[in-house]
Amino acid sequence: VKYTRNYTDIDDKIINRANKDGVPWNEISERYIKAFDEDMKALGVAIPTECPKATETIEKMLEVIQTLIDKGFAYVLDGDVYYSVRKFEGYGKLSGKNIEELEAGARVEVDERKEDPLDFALWKSSKPCEPSWPSPWGEGRPGWHIECSAMSQKFLGETIDIHGGGKDLIFPHHENEIAQSEAATGKQPFVRYWLHNGFVNIEKEKMSKSLGNILTIKDALKNYSSEAIRLFLLSSHYRSPIDYSQESLRSAEAELDRFYETIERMERGWPDVVRGAVNTEKKQNYIQPYINAMDDDFNTAAVKGFIFERVNEANRLMDNAGKWGIDDEFQKMLPRIRTGFKEMAGILGVFNRTAQEYFQERRARSPIPADEIEKLIAQRAEARKNRDFKKGDKIRKKLEENGILLEDTPKGTIWRVKIG
Repeated sequence: VKYTRNYTDIDDKIINRANKDGVPWNEISERYIKAFDEDMKALGVAIPTECPKATETIEKMLEVIQTLIDKGFAYVLDGDVYYSVRKFEGYGKLSGKNIEELEAGARVEVDERKEDPLDFALWKSSKPCEPSWPSPWGEGRPGWHIECSAMSQKFLGETIDIHGGGKDLIFPHHENEIAQSEAATGKQPFVRYWLHNGFVNIEKEKMSKSLGNILTIKDALKNYSSEAIRLFLLSSHYRSPIDYSQESLRSAEAELDRFYETIERMERGWPDVVRGAVNTEKKQNYIQPYINAMDDDFNTAAVKGFIFERVNEANRLMDNAGKWGIDDEFQKMLPRIRTGFKEMAGILGVFNRTAQEYFQERRARSPIPADEIEKLIAQRAEARKNRDFKKGDKIRKKLEENGILLEDTPKGTIWRVKIG
């Protein structure tokens, strides 16, 4: 898989912010690119094959623009170059908008010189206090839409398999990308599959500066693990809006605890059974529901549902084994369940740590130092050994009041940090 994440490192907003702050435009770009990359790394997002920047792809943009001019899809006007929207017959096929019904100038720069109000800029002639690059039409800079078409062609080719983005980019940005790319290359489709994601709301309100409810990824990571945030986001279909709340993140952490507790219980109690071989055909049949859900427009919410059905099934099997011993069903199903977990962890990017790693990370967030907790657990064990159950219960209660939960197992007492 070749995965490209492009950066628009020059546009009107960047220039305006740089002029306002009195700093070079590229200082603004690099600041936000660095912050974004740090956030993606913290969330465990896969590293792209390529990370092109618009300003590093100017030569390809000039090439695509010239091709559009040569083919009659674009025209030059006093150093600017515009795309002639009505020349492209398929315009509106992504957004479902009828070109005849589009309001003149809607979300398009107003310029009375244009041949048509719907036409959009491919190249903008230079203005004072703005960066510019040489071109056949004079000094200037690229329009927003052409940047993405040029970077796609340079790094991924004339047709790409998957193109992502927010729902707000369907029109005009992605519509314009299609018009530019298909007109320039003569190949259709420009993109085989478009994946447009919904937005994260805060307590059922849209995030906005005016409401004062902007939440950054760094803010969320102060209180919750990256795995909890990923699981929260995967709990809804990617095209649907999702509501961020403290309760929803605590719920995601509780689900992670439930999952890793099950893994720990399996591997601690029946390690040889869990590591048992699984017939390839049986394995494929067992994980097919997961695959079908992912094939159904990346239905991660359904996949998560299947995973927790298996969590419940695993605990039922282990409960029965504890009461009546191991039977054939237990020996067949437990390895399949564990294999299914591993398969989906690799796809979803969650549930892919060992139980030991997970609980070590949880314990690192303990409000009480780990060595102090271990001392209290040892004191409790001594009290119980001496049949001083009142003292033992008092120690357990003290720990619970401080967010520490104890679990007594045949191999000793283990502790976890309470959620919320």
